[in-house]
Amino acid sequence: GEQPLLPYESCNLGSINLAKMLRLKRGHWEMDWKKLEETVDVAVRFLDNVIDMSRFPIAQIDRMTKANRKIGLGVMGFADMLILLDIPYDSQQALETSEDIMRFINERARKASAALAEERGSFPAFRGSIYDGGELLRNATRTTIAPTGTLSIIAGCSSGIEPLFALSYVRNILDNDQLIEVHPLFQEVAQARGFHSEGLMKELSEKGCAREIEGIPEDVKRLFVTAHDISPEWHVRMQAAFQRHTDNAVSKTINFPHDATVEDVEKAYMLAYREGCKGITIYRDRSRDRQVLSVPQGQGEKKEKATAPAPTRIQPRQRPIVTRGQTHKVVTGCGNLYVTVNSDEEGRLCEVFSHLGKAGGCAAAQGEATSRLISLALRSGIDPDSIVGQLRAIRCPSIAWDQGQAVLSCPDALGSVLGRYLEGNGGQGNKVSELHRELAEPTVALSSPQDASSDISGRFINLAGQCPECSSLLVYQEGCYVCRSCGYTKC
Repeated sequence: GEQPLLPYESCNLGSINLAKMLRLKRGHWEMDWKKLEETVDVAVRFLDNVIDMSRFPIAQIDRMTKANRKIGLGVMGFADMLILLDIPYDSQQALETSEDIMRFINERARKASAALAEERGSFPAFRGSIYDGGELLRNATRTTIAPTGTLSIIAGCSSGIEPLFALSYVRNILDNDQLIEVHPLFQEVAQARGFHSEGLMKELSEKGCAREIEGIPEDVKRLFVTAHDISPEWHVRMQAAFQRHTDNAVSKTINFPHDATVEDVEKAYMLAYREGCKGITIYRDRSRDRQVLSVPQGQGEKKEKATAPAPTRIQPRQRPIVTRGQTHKVVTGCGNLYVTVNSDEEGRLCEVFSHLGKAGGCAAAQGEATSRLISLALRSGIDPDSIVGQLRAIRCPSIAWDQGQAVLSCPDALGSVLGRYLEGNGGQGNKVSELHRELAEPTVALSSPQDASSDISGRFINLAGQCPECSSLLVYQEGCYVCRSCGYTKC
């Protein structure tokens, strides 16, 4: 979304770490404009070189990319820079600072592109473009604000122009040990101001932000604001400040609290439109499925065990000798998945088989296990619609498209096929015998994820599922999934 392109054009982005564009003068940080100028000049030349050095997959991309030579120089480490400058993110001073910096980068990038045009020639499609009649330019566009999900982890800085997402993370290390990591600038201030303690750092890792923690000075809380401390209006205004001096568009997440309304979202959209943003990404807290949190073991658990009625065991009915069904082919991120749904002689769903086109492997084993459990649940009288509801929208890193529909994972594909089978059979597949109804009645409903998380408002954990590499929690930021533990990202 941050890089609008013509057909067959390619993305060529790079970002400057603004936290490194400062200098210390009389004990205070300030912008080093000379260093930023030199960095922009080098970055524009570097990105232009990338176009000539790249090998593109097809001829059309090669021609279009070299005809317009678009590059997108952006920034990262913006939130870190503001902290060093002692400027709160959601302040008028921050807006003015962001505009000054991006105006400087945009103008300098244009001058650098003009200098390259004198040296190497303008981009081939210059004649007839909006620039025709003015100074020659080497690149049709020069600036973009990209997400920098991977870059910022490598550089050890805040991503893009986003505020800090949290002041503390729990990093999983070897032998399942957990290491509490605190933002280095916050830890430095805490030690210098004398309020640093292990207990406070632990509490910070549990809450993620400093706003509700006692013992932290108010001016520090004001400076170290996190994404969820900032109102959507300030998020939009910050994006607009950068957009005014960016050739392409700006990647930025507009964070909303869990209780945000449709009207709140509408206000953000309209404000972004009035302010001249080219695109906007909104994200409401906990709007995606989240992992159910485990309750600490202790007295609460013992009490629950003492009062909960003993569950009734359900024995699945025997599989019939003859079944009838359909086989569906679904394209998934793991390959072609063939799903067979069978019913017994009374029209009740009784089993599901799945087979991946790629033989063997972990994905095939997981598919077989899931299908066996689905079949067991069907023959135990579980409502098929409930099974579909559990399978649908389960997400894995490999997303595919099948007949215009997004297939988020193999379980999602199984749920989709099962749902289509139920609809296509006029509800006959959803018949449950009286025997199975009676067996199902004594079961005890488990608490929902909402129940489990009702007492953790303000804890912004697992907003986008689990990391496929290390199983830590993913953060949804700037249109990308980012793992703060191992560095995995997917946009």
